[in-house]
Amino acid sequence: MRDMLDFEEALGRLLAGANPVRETQAVPTHAAAGRILAQGLHSTIDVPPLDNTSMDGYAVRCADVPAAGTRLVVGQRIPAGSVGHVLAAGTAARIFTGAPLPAGADAVVMQELCAVDNGGVTVNHVPRPGEWIRRRGEDIAAGAEVLAAGTRLSAAHVGVAASVGAAQLTVFRRLRVALFSTGDELAMPGEPLKPGGIYNSNRYTLRALLEGLGCEVADLGIVPDSRDATRTALREAAAANDLILTSGGVSVGEEDHVKPAVEAEGSLDLWKIAIKPGKPLAFGSVRREVMPPAQPGAVSPADGAGALCVPGIPLRGQATATETATEAAAAFIGLPGNPVSSFVTFIMLVRPFILKAQGTSSVTPRAQSLRADFDCKGDPRREFLRARVNAQGGLELFANQSSGVLTSCTWADGLIDNPPGQAIRRGDTVRFLPFCELL
Repeated sequence: MRDMLDFEEALGRLLAGANPVRETQAVPTHAAAGRILAQGLHSTIDVPPLDNTSMDGYAVRCADVPAAGTRLVVGQRIPAGSVGHVLAAGTAARIFTGAPLPAGADAVVMQELCAVDNGGVTVNHVPRPGEWIRRRGEDIAAGAEVLAAGTRLSAAHVGVAASVGAAQLTVFRRLRVALFSTGDELAMPGEPLKPGGIYNSNRYTLRALLEGLGCEVADLGIVPDSRDATRTALREAAAANDLILTSGGVSVGEEDHVKPAVEAEGSLDLWKIAIKPGKPLAFGSVRREVMPPAQPGAVSPADGAGALCVPGIPLRGQATATETATEAAAAFIGLPGNPVSSFVTFIMLVRPFILKAQGTSSVTPRAQSLRADFDCKGDPRREFLRARVNAQGGLELFANQSSGVLTSCTWADGLIDNPPGQAIRRGDTVRFLPFCELL
């Protein structure tokens, strides 16, 4: 175990090597979900902008309704989007959800507690001041920061942005990731399997994971098992991408060409990480061709030369000469080839790397403390066990924790993060990382 990195050290090294993108884009708010906010958003208005009703009913003065059964004249009708006039004493205003409260009113009585007759309403409830009223600015005050820079925007975030009238948001450009596989034994779904062949599941899993994180994926397919072909693929990938991701093939066998190819085109460290599954991982870089200084309006190599810009959405932020020299390489991560190992190392190690490189402010998943409804002997390495929550609120363990059983990841709700050498006994509290925090 002494020759292995522990999980935190490996993660720290990866994060130290993640250079956040600097280029930004202004995108329509409706298209911003999944992007990373580059500039904090402050509200220029109060939300709601006026006191309004949260219920269909009748706006009243509490002083005019001393007892249930009080009858008031209905003096006005205020639908949403309209502004009423001052509420006269002894009257009520018919009002609908979202409509501004008329001046003078201090409560709303829901319509279910009222009885309507010709020109009047009998109020069968004694209202309290403020009842069913949403106050001006109670959600957002003018000038408040509603979204912080570094936020990974969800549907709720873009809804909040829209609620303060933001038609567009400034976000970091998407991280560009090149993905390829090596191995003459690999076949694509839909193709017949030759003797000794396997279907390339990792390509599909990793591409889906990358796209789920909002990356722009260049899928380079399956590279032939030769060093020259691998070096060519690496050069092409580095020219237009921030990260090159592969699975399998980073070893010392005669047919493992990725390691010498990366070393020839850049640099590579091979790590043994004290985790299960997923012990082997490679981290390094692939040089980019050094380009002349960018002309005004052009995109420099450090900005992701060769990648396409979205028409009508310009990139902002130009690399300096120093920055170009510093970033004249694409990062390289080589994952293990076993499908569960590839999946687990991606979500536990590559995902934080990508989030930091995207400009996300937080890369740490939130864990839950749940009861184990099983027994499990510990392992010398830190284990990430596939488990799911049962009807009793405890955790069940997938029976076969082999790194080749990908169905365990579809059965599970998440991973139990179990310390090295720690046996689990039924009833113990364990640290659980739900997939909703990791995908």
